[in-house]
Amino acid sequence: ASVTAKRQGDFGYIRISNFSEQTEEGLMKAFKTFDKEIPGGAKGYVLDLRSNPGGLLDQAVAVSDAFLEGGEIVSTRGRRVKDTLREMGTPGDKAAGKPIVVLIDGGSASASEIVAGALQDRNRALLLGTKSFGKGSVQTVIPLQNGLQGALRLTTARYYTPSGRSIQAEGIDPDVEMPILLKDQEELATRPAEKD
Repeated sequence: ASVTAKRQGDFGYIRISNFSEQTEEGLMKAFKTFDKEIPGGAKGYVLDLRSNPGGLLDQAVAVSDAFLEGGEIVSTRGRRVKDTLREMGTPGDKAAGKPIVVLIDGGSASASEIVAGALQDRNRALLLGTKSFGKGSVQTVIPLQNGLQGALRLTTARYYTPSGRSIQAEGIDPDVEMPILLKDQEELATRPAEKD
């Protein structure tokens, strides 16, 4: 399971460790659990994306969409303007506009940066932690000789947040800079980023 959730007083804490096929389903279960456990539902949510290396793009879009009221979530841009793809959300904020704090760190990469960037750009969440990893490139695997001679993995595009910020090597800056480390994780504060 990529999603774990627990009640913290009147708030819902949701940890997403990676973006797999079950992530959206796990998030919806978390919302239902909080609605049952907390009288009147959760007053707000903490979305923990620390050390989340990413995963499936469609699941990152689905998670972002759950907290947004439609609109752009992420765009994928290659060298040619006509190759630009925009991932759009659908109407209906599953969190009903309640406050969200997103936790990120230097291990938050790729799909987790897409979610954090979308919620930040759309003024939907406050980001707390440290600068994310900066993995915003899209790779395409090109078979050589119909796969008989192996394949070439080529970077073909980059991910951009709704406001047009490139994630690649830049990462996502938190709104509030605050290292959040568990015991015995001090070395993670100085881990290398994508740009390194």
